[in-house]
Amino acid sequence: MTRYRSTAATALASALLVVLGGTTACAATTGAATPAAQVQPVRVESATIVPRPQSIQPAAGSYLVDARTPVRAQGEAAARVAAQFTGLLGKTTPLALAADAGKAKGGIVFRLAPAGADAAPEAYTLDISPTGIVVEAAGERGLFYGAMSLWQLLAGQEAAAVSLPAMRVEDAPRFSWRGFMLDSARHFQSVEQIKLLLDAMATHKLNTFHWHLTDDQGWRMEIKRYPKLTEIGGCRLPAGALGRHDDGTPNRYCGWYTQEQIRDVVAYAAARHITVVPEIDVPGHAQAAVAAYPEHGVVDGPTEPSHNWGVNPYLFNPREETLQFLENILAEVIELFPGPYVHIGGDEAVKYQWQASPAVQAYIRELGLKDEEALQSHMLKRLEKYLEEHDRRLIGWDEIIEGGLPPQATVMSWRGIEGGIEAATHGHDVVMAPSHTLYLDFLQTNLPDEPPGRPKFTPMQKIYAFDPVPAQLDAAQRKHVLGVQANLWTEHTRTFERLQHNVFPRLSALAEIAWTPLERKSYDDFLARLPAQLQRYRALGIAYGQTALSVAMKRQEDRAAGKVTVELSNPLSYRDIRYTTDGSAPTAQSASYGAALTLAVPTVLTAMAFHEGRPLADAPSSWTFDAASLLTRTDKTLAQCPQGGRLLLRLEDDNPIDGPRANFDVTIFNPCWLWEDAQLQDIASVKVRAGRIPYNFGLLREEEARRGWRRPVARHGEFEVRAGCQGPVLATVPLPAQAGKDGFIELEAPLRRGPETIADLCMTFSGDTRPQMWVLQQVTLQPGK
Repeated sequence: MTRYRSTAATALASALLVVLGGTTACAATTGAATPAAQVQPVRVESATIVPRPQSIQPAAGSYLVDARTPVRAQGEAAARVAAQFTGLLGKTTPLALAADAGKAKGGIVFRLAPAGADAAPEAYTLDISPTGIVVEAAGERGLFYGAMSLWQLLAGQEAAAVSLPAMRVEDAPRFSWRGFMLDSARHFQSVEQIKLLLDAMATHKLNTFHWHLTDDQGWRMEIKRYPKLTEIGGCRLPAGALGRHDDGTPNRYCGWYTQEQIRDVVAYAAARHITVVPEIDVPGHAQAAVAAYPEHGVVDGPTEPSHNWGVNPYLFNPREETLQFLENILAEVIELFPGPYVHIGGDEAVKYQWQASPAVQAYIRELGLKDEEALQSHMLKRLEKYLEEHDRRLIGWDEIIEGGLPPQATVMSWRGIEGGIEAATHGHDVVMAPSHTLYLDFLQTNLPDEPPGRPKFTPMQKIYAFDPVPAQLDAAQRKHVLGVQANLWTEHTRTFERLQHNVFPRLSALAEIAWTPLERKSYDDFLARLPAQLQRYRALGIAYGQTALSVAMKRQEDRAAGKVTVELSNPLSYRDIRYTTDGSAPTAQSASYGAALTLAVPTVLTAMAFHEGRPLADAPSSWTFDAASLLTRTDKTLAQCPQGGRLLLRLEDDNPIDGPRANFDVTIFNPCWLWEDAQLQDIASVKVRAGRIPYNFGLLREEEARRGWRRPVARHGEFEVRAGCQGPVLATVPLPAQAGKDGFIELEAPLRRGPETIADLCMTFSGDTRPQMWVLQQVTLQPGK
């Protein structure tokens, strides 16, 4: 059973499903080609390949690729790659190239290097000369990557004839593990959507798809021996209004992949030289599995798949019966996934249930173990032995180091790079995936237009600058760093459009970390190549994120003078920003931004970032400055109070069930919003618009102790405004029992007169944030009559 969400991108992706599969003929002609003599060729001026190759040597001359260009392949492997190349090219460009079995010179030739050639299996050369193009490699994988580089040079031109500059590309990857992880447990993606991601990974030369298939919120993989894992564990009841239809019936969120679908995805990935690594989380993140088979949990009584994000307490039972249960699951996992690795999680397994269980404590003593961490290590070593007996290797998150690392385990370091350093130091292989740099559910800018997620944002520059090999490792230890991986957790990624926004274009930076030699990396050069990569995304039907390509704005206002001072920037550091103040869309000939602008109010400011005369974003950024806007702030433009804590989230409303929903910036430990330097000289009241959303977060005990809220005075609490977070109360108004039909309230609180003409306004809602909390959407200062 699957629950699909249809999107325009998915429909486009369905047309690409067989393009890279290697099952078509070399000729991928979709219609009669326009005679080349009638076509004006587009000239490619430089090699905009992403990731940047190891070496590019320019040469004299050029070569024209058009409908008359033959494609030749020498051998079966080369024929498969040639078919993939021409198929992808035909689907994404007007170029429809034909196979030619003849031996005439010229055209595009794919061939394997002579036997005995000393080359890495993923290395390739690409020669473009005035007489033709030759892609050569020692093996099929390298030939495929050479084909992807050639496709990049031709794609995005929207032309039936392309003139390529002569060059020789010699290329090979820096790392053997070039990974992307997708969480399909929190929110579910269709098979077609997964395949679109695999197509994109292939064009980026990424080779490992880590598939997170089980968690507290859902079990997404069919296990025939244990059908309740998907029948029960594959459905959850969302928190709040989303959990019920208007008639009161449950609105369950369901989805899982059948074994047939999984085999299809694995084969599709393999045709693109991508290995799929499944993750089955042990011993924590187990609530969905325990809901299906409670006898393999620790606590008595039934449960259900969680609707809470964060860390949940459910653990597998560590006894023999449950280990056999897990081994039986792994037996089917191994049958479905032929790759060498199985990921067993091991992260965030809080030991509260084991600590509170007399049976588990007795079992720890029976085994002669030190503590609960050693018990987790005992479980993982048992599972590692089972995997090794079936020709598989165990990989887990860096918590598997605690309590004793299984002898042959590979560590995926997510809590920074320290776990990876420790593992490599002791001779274990490592994949670097630090959350502070490579979690793609962290927003890519701090702009208001970003979708829900974690506003602890991760810009492109930070990703690009990351080096997976720590300087403190010696030469022998560095060899244990297999590579690097970016992860997308989907608690807040409800739709596939949002997923694409989060992944692209940042996946290009990941690709360059994983492939390009460190000495060849250059962020400025990367920015120069990125616009061509965006063109390729369009050709592939990828709805990449626009926010990083837009213009960011900071403002300082002087209401008394009727002026606003504005600073503009591009989040990626593109420098050519053009603007207008008449409401028109900027062009490359519009005024160039160089320094802060002081504008009279009212005015409309519109801006776009450009590269080589072309706009980067699809639409301009625009701001209206008038008397009303100077008196208004939103949750996205307010600061957070210092005592609010560090965990700021951008959370989505829990209604409506279908369609767009509002979202709110809120610090979940102590919700508080701060209007810094508010000008109060003529203000009579404060008007607030607020929503109410579920507080569905699993917190550790120490985190729960940090969760703060002010005791209410009125029956249902009040909205309160203070002069500074510890200052006197300036305004207060009672809260209603519940929000209106649209899920919002609007309240106005008279401002108490004081000596302050400028103050930091600290705004809070009293009352416990569980099970629901009020969240501010907009606040307006109301002048006196």
